[in-house]
Amino acid sequence: MIPLGRVLSPGAAILSPRGKILENGMPRFFRRLAEGVFDIEDVKLRAGELAAFIQAAAARYEFEISNVVAVGFSNGANIAAAVLLLRPGLLTRAILLRPMVPFEPEKPVNLAGTAVFMGAGRRDPIVPTENTERLAGMLRAFGARVSLEWSDSGHALVEREIVAARDWLGGRATTSQEGSSGESF
Repeated sequence: MIPLGRVLSPGAAILSPRGKILENGMPRFFRRLAEGVFDIEDVKLRAGELAAFIQAAAARYEFEISNVVAVGFSNGANIAAAVLLLRPGLLTRAILLRPMVPFEPEKPVNLAGTAVFMGAGRRDPIVPTENTERLAGMLRAFGARVSLEWSDSGHALVEREIVAARDWLGGRATTSQEGSSGESF
């Protein structure tokens, strides 16, 4: 993810946390019960830990949390979405690439002032399009400005959406970021 961060925002300081859970030897941010089935209690626990890590890092390295942009792919996007839902206002910008709904909040969350870019693949075998649309709709219903970029791809990132995410982050996207396709920029 560090090379992606350098493409998205050349010269930016990068903070790159790693998930504590190992699944088949690969680090993840939270446990799964099966493909696409999350251990919700672990998601919430780990999202709280990540939020605390961000706050501690901001104090230690003396940066403003308001400048933090969460960037995550797949499991990383899901934990970033969980932080948005559990700690509204901590992160005000996020780039979620191939995200899923991490959990259904018990009550509405205030995400006013939060901007989210979502990159999704129409042929993603892991993240169904309905799940992506549900997450975008949920974030919008809670007040977030959501830009959803669809690509004709699977679970892998494609250059077009990386460019769109970079443009969104750089503020070159139009003020109408509510669309549901790449053409909405």
